[in-house]
Amino acid sequence: MAAASFNRAREPAMIPIGLIAPVLAAIMLSTYAQAEVSSGADRGAPTQAAPEQFVETFAAAGPQGSASLATLITEALENNPEIQAALREREAAQQRISPAEALDDPVLEAGVINAPLASSTFNREDMTMKMIGLSQRFPFPGKRGLRKDVAARDAEAIEYGYQETVNRVVRDIKITYLDLGLTLEVIRLVEKNKLILEELLHIAEDHYAVGRGNQADVLKAQTQISRMADELLKLARERPVIEAELIRALGRSGNKPLPVPAPPQLREETLNLESLLEAALAHRPQLLALQSLAARNDKALELARKNYYPDFDVRMSYGQRDNMPDNSRRPDMVSLTVAMNLPVWRGSKLQPREAESLAMRDRALSTYEAQRNEVAARLRQQTALAEQSLKSARLYQTTILPQARLTVESTLAAYRVNRVDFMTLLDSQMTVFNSEISLATTMAGYNKALAEIDLLAGKSPVNSSPIPPEPMPRESM
Repeated sequence: MAAASFNRAREPAMIPIGLIAPVLAAIMLSTYAQAEVSSGADRGAPTQAAPEQFVETFAAAGPQGSASLATLITEALENNPEIQAALREREAAQQRISPAEALDDPVLEAGVINAPLASSTFNREDMTMKMIGLSQRFPFPGKRGLRKDVAARDAEAIEYGYQETVNRVVRDIKITYLDLGLTLEVIRLVEKNKLILEELLHIAEDHYAVGRGNQADVLKAQTQISRMADELLKLARERPVIEAELIRALGRSGNKPLPVPAPPQLREETLNLESLLEAALAHRPQLLALQSLAARNDKALELARKNYYPDFDVRMSYGQRDNMPDNSRRPDMVSLTVAMNLPVWRGSKLQPREAESLAMRDRALSTYEAQRNEVAARLRQQTALAEQSLKSARLYQTTILPQARLTVESTLAAYRVNRVDFMTLLDSQMTVFNSEISLATTMAGYNKALAEIDLLAGKSPVNSSPIPPEPMPRESM
């Protein structure tokens, strides 16, 4: 905008040049203070509180903080299709335990035996009879118990898989909820900074109008405001994406509105890596499921070795004979037989099955070891990330942000007496804005690291008492 147009616009309300800077500085301080008070009220904490006042538990995040998150988790436990599918799989596995131990169905047979081809009557031959029989197969002692153990370990592994699915969905909801809260907080900070920049633009325009500033100051302020508007457009595009992911994790199909998350806050927790590793080994469903699979395959190996022993078929039959042609009575007959299979195909059948079971057992043990190492590594990573994020958040809260805000106040005071230029004032304000964004991002990152740690350590929202797994078959475990 040309200098002449600014001068014409200001001519009816001309004031002494010496009063312009103090008046505009006072307006700027008032606007900045109001924005900070509003920001503090939104966060529920004073801007320069003591460090212990900044660190709050997530449960105390406010009426729309943890309460809304707990409601969403409850909703997901009831509606999420992945959880429901895992639940049905668990129920099906439980129903397979009893049939695994049951005997095979008995065989009922009926017919005629020893009937002569030359005659169609039943009284010609003494050995002709009408027969009814019943047979039952009995596995070698110990096989039924091992079959039941295999099915029980399968069901146990699936039970742990269900718990792992629940924990993973809860982790996804926590992280998505935190991302949504961070997005809303960034939107609020961008809107607040945009208002402050608009006041700075007015200051630059007033200085330019009276000849104490230059056009570059006005253009720079306008550019920053345009950048804030563009940032709001980007955030407006990101918000529906995050909400869609949250709706998916919840298993919703309607248009029920989502709760508004509270701004990111710190819920400081004491993180001890050794304790977390012990908790993961004792409670992580994924690891417990692999232990159950190893125990299951160990039982399957025992069962494969039992196949070297025969099973038994017990058969009882009753034969009814007709009277002789002279009406003399023929006594009925009863038969009892025992048969057994002969496991002679060892090289081509039994030994390969035993080798297969042994390989599957060793595979489960190796998979457990690999997964245990991965859990330990991820716990170390997430613990280090949480600790660094907490230190960074405290640094922003106690040092960087207070210093940046004091810099803005000092710059305004110096600007009153023309000791600093407008660009220094603008850069100071942008430093405060960037520090506020970094603080919110760091707090959200800290809380997301805690959510990952909860998953890795096996912390579950479901109250259950799973069957503890047997010790691992290998001493190294």
